[in-house]
Amino acid sequence: MDNSNSSAIGRRTLAIMGSTGSIGRQALDVVRQHPDMLRVGMLCANNSWELLAQQAIEFRPEYAVICNPGHYFELQEALRGSGVKALAGMNAAVGLMEEPEFDIVLAAMVGFSGLESTIAALKAEKTVALANKETLVAAGSIVTAVSIEHNAPIIPVDSEHSAIFQCLKGETAGSWCPPYSYTTSENCIEKLVLTASGGPFRTWNIEDIENADAAQALKHPNWSMGAKVTIDSASMLNKGLEIIEASWLFNMPVKDIDVVVHPQSIIHSMVQFKDGCLKAQMGFPDMRVPIQYALTYPFRCSLNTKRISFPELAGLSFFKPDLNRFPALRLAYSAQEKGGSMPCTMNGANEIAVAAFLRGEIKFGAIPHIIEDTMAVADVVGKPSLEDIFQADESARRTAAEALKKYILK
Repeated sequence: MDNSNSSAIGRRTLAIMGSTGSIGRQALDVVRQHPDMLRVGMLCANNSWELLAQQAIEFRPEYAVICNPGHYFELQEALRGSGVKALAGMNAAVGLMEEPEFDIVLAAMVGFSGLESTIAALKAEKTVALANKETLVAAGSIVTAVSIEHNAPIIPVDSEHSAIFQCLKGETAGSWCPPYSYTTSENCIEKLVLTASGGPFRTWNIEDIENADAAQALKHPNWSMGAKVTIDSASMLNKGLEIIEASWLFNMPVKDIDVVVHPQSIIHSMVQFKDGCLKAQMGFPDMRVPIQYALTYPFRCSLNTKRISFPELAGLSFFKPDLNRFPALRLAYSAQEKGGSMPCTMNGANEIAVAAFLRGEIKFGAIPHIIEDTMAVADVVGKPSLEDIFQADESARRTAAEALKKYILK
């Protein structure tokens, strides 16, 4: 492996929140390929203590944290004699964000649960490699303000946001890293274009989509992701979350963020500039690419990924998303336009609905209905505090849990 940038990068120490999930596992594969540049200082998982223990024994971080305290003694016993200190509880993980040896925190926990540790990392002036889009969806105004106040950059890990970040390098007069804080006069961007694969139901009719089961929804055609993200991709709510995340990261109103369905997933997203020029970032679908770029930024390093051969590349196609078949995308636009605590409400309702669907309690088509029902009765706080955000999330989950009762399968 050619690691010609290793001397420039030095050796960075990572704290990985969500190490046993899809992003966390792929990040560790990147570490395996670049042991001279990247080392692991902390691993954190929610429930998967056995895999966490295996990872800790291989990578020998200082700490391994299991957020569910019920698995602490099992983890402690598995790590006995390894030199790795076992800790339990989210508070333990949040407390470790201040450890001076951690250079980068990879925020890869699924859902709203990643918010607290991300804010703690930014307050500790750590670089955050953000794979948890719900953090900015629920509390974008708060998270970006903390990032700017503490001069702690957020490097996007989502393939779409990484693509935009790469396209913008050298183009803006403002901040060198998200969240961007340029003024209107400094902003050369006309439009952001997020690409979407269309998921497993891209060609399905409305009735079949509404009646789809979990096995069908989990068959993503291009990407290998965790269950929750894969379901969100199938409903296109995931793309809605990405619109909101992009709005905060790149300081763009949602009206200037488009979505285009691109089934091949070769172009990961695009930026259209004020002179009409368009930049696109391309590559075969492999999440290790944006993960590695975030961990080694501003350097590019070798990676054993599939390369594009244009003569062998089949035609690329693009379609406008159908909001009738995928209403969750419409709901995300609406949530961000209403602003305040409404995106947090939408996200909380979605997490409840997706969990119910994965348990087999509701049809796939009930997910956007539950989100819409919850949003319809929610009180919106215009300029929410962090306490308001936690209250909005809690309220949304209660309302969604009640709303889904009428969609329970008999």
